[in-house]
Amino acid sequence: MTISEFNEILDFAADREREAVEFYRHLQSEAKFAAQIEMLKELEAMEMGHIIMIENIRKNGIGDPKIKIVPNLKISEYISTEAADLDYGYQSLLIRAMKREEASTKLYTDMAVRFADEEIAKLFRQLAGEEAAHKLRFETLYDEWLQNN
Repeated sequence: MTISEFNEILDFAADREREAVEFYRHLQSEAKFAAQIEMLKELEAMEMGHIIMIENIRKNGIGDPKIKIVPNLKISEYISTEAADLDYGYQSLLIRAMKREEASTKLYTDMAVRFADEEIAKLFRQLAGEEAAHKLRFETLYDEWLQNN
């Protein structure tokens, strides 16, 4: 793999993370309660951390990444509601976020399998683990919300 190809892949991943930052910023503008806004700001900061991680990889190489093994509650997989059809109440915010993280996890997992280059596969496995952790967080919050309502 050439340096140019490697940088294109990093650009793809960084662009995807920038989209996630914008997604959480948009949800903040629609959220109704301070606690929701704070939760979404935390997720925005995590996604911004992914951009920094990708740029560090661009400068220093992948190295030996810590790939998270994250349990999957599969709540988002069983919710058939289209996220775009939802309002901006707390339950809907959680569903929107779960669906976004589910899609990101799947994308990065698929990309890890698609590339024969082990360094690139490691990068995508690492990003998939990060997104899976976000998904788990939202699924846990959703499960707690269901138990209390």
